[in-house]
Amino acid sequence: MNKIRKALDNLNRTMSDTHPNELIPFEDFLKIMNEKPHQVIRNIFQVFYDMIRYYIEEGVDEYPGDPESIHYVYYDCNRLFVEDADHPFFADRLFANRFINHIEALRRGAQQNKIYIFDGPPGCGKSTFLNNLLKKYETYANTPEGMRYETVWRLSRKALGSYHNHNNNPMLDNLYRILSVTSPAKETLDVNNEERPNEQEEAYEEDLYAHDLQEDYIDVPCPSHEHPLLIIPKRYRRQLFDDLFENDEFKWRLFTDKAYEWVFRDKPCTICSSLYQALLGKLQSPEEVFKMVYVRPYHFNRRLGQGISVFNPGDKPMRQSTMTNPMLQRRINEILRDSNQVNYIFSRYAKTNNGIYALMDIKSHNVERLMELHNIISEGIHKVEDIEENVNSLFFALMNPEDKKNIHGLQSFSDRIEYIQILYVLDLNTEVEIYKNIFGKQIVDSFLPRVLHNFARVIISSRLNQKSEALLEWIGDPSKYRLYCDPNLHLLKMEIYTGYIPKWLSDEDRKSFTAKVRRKILAESETEGKKGFSGRDSIKIFNEFYSSSARTDKLINMSTLCNYFTKIRADLSESIPPGFLESLLRMYDYTVLHEVKESLYNYNEAQISRDIQNYLFAVNFELGVKETCPYTGEHLEITDEFLWGIENRLLGGNVSDARRKEFRSETQKIYAAKTLTQEILLEGTPIVDTQLYQDLYERYVYTLKEKVLDPFLKNENFRQAIKDYGKDAFKTYDKRIREDVTFLMNNLSKKSRYTEQGAKEVCMYVIDNNLASKFSNP
Repeated sequence: MNKIRKALDNLNRTMSDTHPNELIPFEDFLKIMNEKPHQVIRNIFQVFYDMIRYYIEEGVDEYPGDPESIHYVYYDCNRLFVEDADHPFFADRLFANRFINHIEALRRGAQQNKIYIFDGPPGCGKSTFLNNLLKKYETYANTPEGMRYETVWRLSRKALGSYHNHNNNPMLDNLYRILSVTSPAKETLDVNNEERPNEQEEAYEEDLYAHDLQEDYIDVPCPSHEHPLLIIPKRYRRQLFDDLFENDEFKWRLFTDKAYEWVFRDKPCTICSSLYQALLGKLQSPEEVFKMVYVRPYHFNRRLGQGISVFNPGDKPMRQSTMTNPMLQRRINEILRDSNQVNYIFSRYAKTNNGIYALMDIKSHNVERLMELHNIISEGIHKVEDIEENVNSLFFALMNPEDKKNIHGLQSFSDRIEYIQILYVLDLNTEVEIYKNIFGKQIVDSFLPRVLHNFARVIISSRLNQKSEALLEWIGDPSKYRLYCDPNLHLLKMEIYTGYIPKWLSDEDRKSFTAKVRRKILAESETEGKKGFSGRDSIKIFNEFYSSSARTDKLINMSTLCNYFTKIRADLSESIPPGFLESLLRMYDYTVLHEVKESLYNYNEAQISRDIQNYLFAVNFELGVKETCPYTGEHLEITDEFLWGIENRLLGGNVSDARRKEFRSETQKIYAAKTLTQEILLEGTPIVDTQLYQDLYERYVYTLKEKVLDPFLKNENFRQAIKDYGKDAFKTYDKRIREDVTFLMNNLSKKSRYTEQGAKEVCMYVIDNNLASKFSNP
């Protein structure tokens, strides 16, 4: 029993700490505000902005020194949309930037009521996005970082001299209670055809009423969750803040920033205004009135419609449009002795005032709800019988393209609608993350590197426009990048959408990739992602592909991928741009060929350096002479064969004699005019640091890498040794072959992150598909 009591005590203490319900006097609230003004003085727009920034940190710019940057950065949205979510929403880079830009504009601009409609095709994840967004907002709003305060009036019977002090006159007491029953609040219930209480309920209410008369005070919560600062009359607020805050940065922002205009502009709800005026009339002292003003944390609960209300199209409208609390109305009337001063009536919009009101799809009953929001969004006011109710909420809605007809013709409403597009994913990294989330991260182990991302490229290609005017204007002739890209430049656009600037772009195109060009390319994304394979389609296609292709003894390669889209599911190729698969395969083949070549390259760097230094010295002499190179100290016999041997590595073996002589002459002129006279003699630059040496070194290494596979392709033992790598049979091969294969496997693992199995299979792919010959004359 002691353990149970201890456990319950700990639970009670923890839950009490998590959900403090104690009312705070207005004076203590001002102290809290003085200590944490940034947190306390916030409306729904500012809190929503702070919530987004709480979960999404500053964006990462992969090219911080780029003068043409347009701040198209990477935002990690996982904490907002993925973590702790039953159904994660993966925001691609395009949507994340679009969303953050809207959030920044929401906070910067003069805040007015608008409805933010998230517009997108079916299957793009709109519902998942909004549900996760609202869930995180509810979580944040109920934490110390997101806490806000609402007004509660604590009406003191003693201070107001309640009728309770004269209860020795039963006749007057009965007369007053009869008048209370016929209060406007009770009449409201009758008008709405609500059933009258039966005798038992009336008796129960009478008992409660009698008990209420014994209490020292009654608490009247503001149904509109009004910010406590708004209780202060507008003309006195600036003076209060001037006295309360030091002349610091926050005070300057409070008085100048548009985000804080609401503090000086907004009025409290009608109920709070009525209570303030009624109390001031009785107490004749603002100080005494504010002693009855208390605050408490504004707790959000979507399921109860408290602070967040979400309506689905099938949710029927409420029968009762006006709400009240008859018992509380009687208390107010009794303590103020006047049934006309404060009418405690409100609408359902009060429950989400300073909160979020959301419509899931504009169809069926939600069309009616949207029409009802017309005047509310325009004026920020809702009429509840005779009183005006403030409505300062964030209004969200989801809409499919075909539902736009439901709001067609409402021109006066259109300027109050802010569309934010949620489209099919166009960022290939995000598309891959979706597969990993649904099917497990282990799926990566079933693919050769790049193949999984290439599957995502195929899916995304169906969502892009056929032609890109912005890319064609920038690149000009796409054929110059045929080894890396497709004729429609879709592969280039996908890289740019991920925030990556490909290294294979020429220097000229890289320089002309200006901010203006980038904005044009990104602007095209607004018209893409509306067709092609939807999110649900892509998951279904991947599931079928993976289930039929994944094996334990072999990794999925590009041949498997292409075969799936061209033969197994040839019907899918109708949605893929013509020639895209061929270009994707060519890009992949060219890339992996160079990976293998780079990993097999094992030439002596010191020998390369000596060859280039000897060559630079030798081209200055006639053939047949013997000289000692001052850079290497080697004795050289300068013959055509000597020069040809080095030129073969610099230019390749298929170059004509005329081209060799031309290259030899050009090199000598540059060496004599610039390298020797200016860089070496005048500036004292070592020969290995001169520009000519660096150019020849890069050319030498490139040519060696291009031809590095040639000796091995003709050796069947080399191919078989790769297959036997890691097995006992590998020990039977010649030492040189074992060293070369081991060197190749290790480099593929270190430089390109291949597993041992992946390294073996990619080498076999390169050899069996004869990729070296395929790209021998690119």
